[in-house]
Amino acid sequence: MSSNNTKDIDKNINNTSASGLNDNSSSKASSSAEIDSVMRKYDRESNTRVWTGVPKIVVTVVLALFSLWCIYVTLFATFLEEIRLTSFMALIVLMGFLIYPHKKGLTRPNYIPIGDIIFMILGTASYLYFTFNANDIINQGTRFEWYQIIIGIVGVAALIEVTRRCVGMPILIVAAFFVIYALTLGLTNPSFAGRIKYLVRNLFYTKGGILSTPVNVCSKYIVVFIIFGAFLERTGISSFFIQLANSIAGRFAGGPAKVAVISSALCGMVSGSSVGNTVTTGSVTIPMMKKTGYRNEFAAAVEAASSTGGQIMPPIMGAAAFLMADFIGVPYSDVIGKAVLPAILYFFGIFITVHLEAKRLRLTGIPKDQLPSFFKLIKKIYLLIPIIMLIVWVSGNYMTMQKAASLAIILSIIVGFINKDAKLTPGKILDALSSGGKSAITVGAACGVAGIISGAITMTGLANELINAIVSVAGDKLIIALVLTMLCCIVLGMGVPTTANYCIMAATTAPILIRMGVPIAAAHFFVFYFGIVADITPPVALAAYAGSAIAKSNPMKTAFTASRLAIAAFIVPYMFCLSPALLMIDTTAVEVVLISITAIIGIFGLASGLEGYCFTDMNKIIRVLTVIGGLLLIYPGIATDGIGFVLVIGSLSFQYLSSRTRKA
Repeated sequence: MSSNNTKDIDKNINNTSASGLNDNSSSKASSSAEIDSVMRKYDRESNTRVWTGVPKIVVTVVLALFSLWCIYVTLFATFLEEIRLTSFMALIVLMGFLIYPHKKGLTRPNYIPIGDIIFMILGTASYLYFTFNANDIINQGTRFEWYQIIIGIVGVAALIEVTRRCVGMPILIVAAFFVIYALTLGLTNPSFAGRIKYLVRNLFYTKGGILSTPVNVCSKYIVVFIIFGAFLERTGISSFFIQLANSIAGRFAGGPAKVAVISSALCGMVSGSSVGNTVTTGSVTIPMMKKTGYRNEFAAAVEAASSTGGQIMPPIMGAAAFLMADFIGVPYSDVIGKAVLPAILYFFGIFITVHLEAKRLRLTGIPKDQLPSFFKLIKKIYLLIPIIMLIVWVSGNYMTMQKAASLAIILSIIVGFINKDAKLTPGKILDALSSGGKSAITVGAACGVAGIISGAITMTGLANELINAIVSVAGDKLIIALVLTMLCCIVLGMGVPTTANYCIMAATTAPILIRMGVPIAAAHFFVFYFGIVADITPPVALAAYAGSAIAKSNPMKTAFTASRLAIAAFIVPYMFCLSPALLMIDTTAVEVVLISITAIIGIFGLASGLEGYCFTDMNKIIRVLTVIGGLLLIYPGIATDGIGFVLVIGSLSFQYLSSRTRKA
């Protein structure tokens, strides 16, 4: 999601306003200029060059052609894989320099410095050199000339610079650490020149570096799904999700917060961006929550936590799910099947917390006469056809993922023509193609740098040393390994996009848990979850900060509140590592039902204990007992479940009796 979608955001706001859910103050807070300002501050992808007139048309067409080229290549190309990957990276570098300036705030129209032009040409040419000489390069084995090494260095440097511009520094700091380690300590070649030659050859000219799994999956699957998401947004589905959530939950206590949870979960799985989704739906839901009576920090935190959770929401789950399917070697349909129960628990925890907060503050819902009609909205259920058919095609293994996504794009176009409120036009189709191409730059660049990290780790054997170190510290205590892995994921994931984040975790931390006996799917889901929650975990909680900018709240308080709301995301991963039945691994239907029931009761107890309210305000002792009971229910085992059940039900029963006594 980027700043060029501001018109779509404004349309969502206007549609919601038409239903009587907005007022002048919230409309002002949701203005196009403010949204764009927030996106530029917290989302590097939105810090783009300003193109106008003919140059803008040219750049838009270039991005659209790139999207069409990606669709064609994934469906029909039969040429050498190295040719496909290097040509993809050449276009990523070319467009990266065209779209992103060298620093924030450069808004001079139709201007690109001569230095950027030179760097763009050299960087693009370095990848095209590989493209047009792929067979010779593959056949020459390890015998590389120094001019080829220099070409490789230029290619790596160009990718790093594009990543700095559109992604940011955190991922580059991680990459720099591993590259410096390789050059100084990790490689055994006695000469520094020899180490440079070996490193560049492996990172640039083999499929163990930049051209490894992340870029391969990105160019093959992810880009097509990104383009699908861009078309889906332009069918008006975001507005439909928001209004549908209003019609379902708006009338209940604290309705706007419940609307935020539902709509953000639905919109987030399409956008694949925590920050972008926070700003998009938050521009509507945060003012509504504030108007209802929620504190500024709480309103922003609800939106940030829900938007972040959109990336774990089946069936789309952002882009990382496709990488996971490739990493663990299972069909994509298996990944989304395993993700269902954890996602339900995550959003159940947030939903319960906002409900209890509403009850504690005695907040009402939105008046019924100001809500959209559910039955009128049902007439637009056809907007979901592309998603429904995508699920059917993928889960039924009727066709490849890229073909399913391509057909879903065609369905989105058809649906867009039918929807009169957000009718697709040739201009919108061009805009969707160019927006998809622009979003692919960030993902492609991040995946390329993730490949550098993975390659440096692999060739130096550092991953094995890290695994051995943590396994040695943990001993035979899995819980210790889980805690250490969690900390690694949160630290390494701060400020890093989801896809690159997961690639780093899959290469560095998932093997730790696998070595400890955790099933491979559970290990990868664990690192996936904790990489994602870095977006709401202080101190680098970009989604929470974006929400706070809209709500005018304290950023750090918002981040801590968002972490509390998303407590399930910090607990559920431990559940499916200690009891893989939650991920449908080696289990029966009875076991799944039992663990789901205990988990739901546990999440309820934990949420109410942290909120300090259920039926009435809790005293400190009851809060502690309820939290302990919730944690014990979440931890699998007959004894822990029994004790936890007694503590939670006992505490809540005491609260209920206390509330009845006070009323009497």
